[in-house]
Amino acid sequence: MKKLLFIASALMLCVGASAQHEIGTLTIQPKAGVNIANYASSDDSDPRIGIVAGAEFEYQLTKLFSLSAGALYSMQGAKESGTYEGVKADVTAKTDYINIPILANVYVAKGLALKFGLQPAFNVKAGYSVSAQGVNVSGSLSDFGVSIKSFDFSIPVGLSYEFNHIVVDGRYNLGVTKMVDGDDSKHSVFQFTVGYKFSL
Repeated sequence: MKKLLFIASALMLCVGASAQHEIGTLTIQPKAGVNIANYASSDDSDPRIGIVAGAEFEYQLTKLFSLSAGALYSMQGAKESGTYEGVKADVTAKTDYINIPILANVYVAKGLALKFGLQPAFNVKAGYSVSAQGVNVSGSLSDFGVSIKSFDFSIPVGLSYEFNHIVVDGRYNLGVTKMVDGDDSKHSVFQFTVGYKFSL
């Protein structure tokens, strides 16, 4: 019984010390990383590898809980290869957004946080590129009558770990809204970033 009480006390102390920042502090975290993006409803597309960059603010509400919000430029889309009239071509859909992640962060160990929340986003690019027989062509998806919605919404979930103000973050953004009217395509994005926290 004494051993169990000791273990319980030790766990409570660990949890109590798990916050990285003091209650009431506000930090800003510039960050950059890589997206592995695809369309959730597509079985024959390959991921588009793109860049994500921006900054997030975080406010420490309690020892274990904080809220964060930010703005990230996010390169999303998908790739597809196929043969058209005997010509092999690689096509990349380039749909880029300004994402606004609003997250709850629960610190389960020192520096380690579970993250979940909501992410509205605004489309800033809807383009494509085609590579075939050494020739590269690019343009707007609207050239093909594809009109990407200006607003998107997803649910981000993930983990982050902070050490010496350096934050490594991994998330999955599950698309909720359809990208185009009359089509079931939704975003599916794995996101990995590294940032640095500054106190404000």
